[in-house]
Parts: sequence; C-alpha cells; structure tokens
Amino acid sequence: MATWVWILIAIAAVVVVALMAMAARQRRTTALRQRFGPEYDRAVEAREGRRAGEADLRERERQRAQLDIRPLPEGMRVRFAQDWQDVQERFVDQPSDVVVAADGLVYSVMEARGYPMGDFDAQAGLVSVDHPEVVENYRFAHGVRERAQAQRAGTEDLREALLRYRSLFDELLRADDDQAGVAARRGPGSIGGQAGAGGSGPGRRVDGQDAAGSPDTVSRRSEVPDERL
Repeated sequence: MATWVWILIAIAAVVVVALMAMAARQRRTTALRQRFGPEYDRAVEAREGRRAGEADLRERERQRAQLDIRPLPEGMRVRFAQDWQDVQERFVDQPSDVVVAADGLVYSVMEARGYPMGDFDAQAGLVSVDHPEVVENYRFAHGVRERAQAQRAGTEDLREALLRYRSLFDELLRADDDQAGVAARRGPGSIGGQAGAGGSGPGRRVDGQDAAGSPDTVSRRSEVPDERL
C-alpha cells in the first residue's frame, strides 16, 4: 500500500479519536449542567474556566458519594418543623436574632442528615450536589446572617434571608428522596406563595403547606399571618 494511503489512514484515525474525545467531554459537560443547573455557571465563573469549574463539580460529587446522607426520622422532622415555626414567629420583634437562629437550625438539620459541618464553603459545595437549585439561597442567607451579627443588615435583607433559609430547610426535611428538588424548583417563593429570584417579598404570608412532610397538625401550626413576614 502506498505511503500516502497510510498517512491518510493515520490522519483519519487521529480525527476520529479527537472527535470521540470531544463528544465525551460534551457529554460530561451536559451531565454536569443538568445536575447542577445555575451552580454549574457559578462554578465555571468562580474557577475562571470551564475545565477547572467542571473539575470542582466532579470533586464535589466524589466527596458527596463518600457520605451517608440519610433522611430524618419522622419524629425528628416534626420537631425541627416546630422549632422553625417557633423561630419564625419571633421575626417581627427580633429579626436579627431570628436569622442567626435560622442559620443554627439549618446547621442542626444538616448535621442530623449526615453532612460534615466545618468550613462553610466546603459545606455549601456538598449541599450543592443534592440541592443545587437552593444552595445559592443558602450562601445569600449566610452572608446576611454574618452582617446581622455585626448589626449591619436591614430588615428587608433579614426578611429575604429568612425566606432563603426556609427554601433549603424545606428541602432538608423531606423524608422521601423522590420528592427532593420540588421545593427547589419553586425557589425562595415556596415560602410566600410566588416564585422569584427576589423571594416572596414583604407582606406575603408563609403558606400552609406541610413543607417538612409532617402531619397536617404541623402544617396548620406553620401558618403565619401576613404581618409576620
């Protein structure tokens, strides 16, 4: 066979391998986009490049796979739901203290579920694997909580932080893993009845939905008049 034929075969083989590699990378990118949603874009931007951002997301998946994240027992879920209600009802009189308490309550639920608690950024990264749609709410709320401790957060920021904490809290309390992501798709508005990037906003009530999946009695107790939030 002529030399030029072998050269063409070699070139064709290189092209095929390159195309296969590109297709594999595209499949991995698509899978990560589908799993992480807006968190994918955030990771790519934070890492200043797609390759580094995707490596970060895959590392989160690897770390998450090593954890035993478990649903809460029913009794514990009901207790946490009531604890949230007790915290929330103090918002009008103690907004800064309530946001700090909400952060602590979310922390306790995450710990009970089996998430390792330590560095906040690492913690948020692990949460993003299971709850990518609401992890940015968690970051926002945590930032307001830090300002609240320094008495540098306004009432509307505190209100928004509480709503955003609630979006993650609802997700964490769900007993049925098949239901995970329902509240996330509604966004922060799952608390106030309308979805939106800015949450429910002032003047809307916390809905009567049993967000924690607990019995109807807990759902009824979770209703708060409009003036509460």
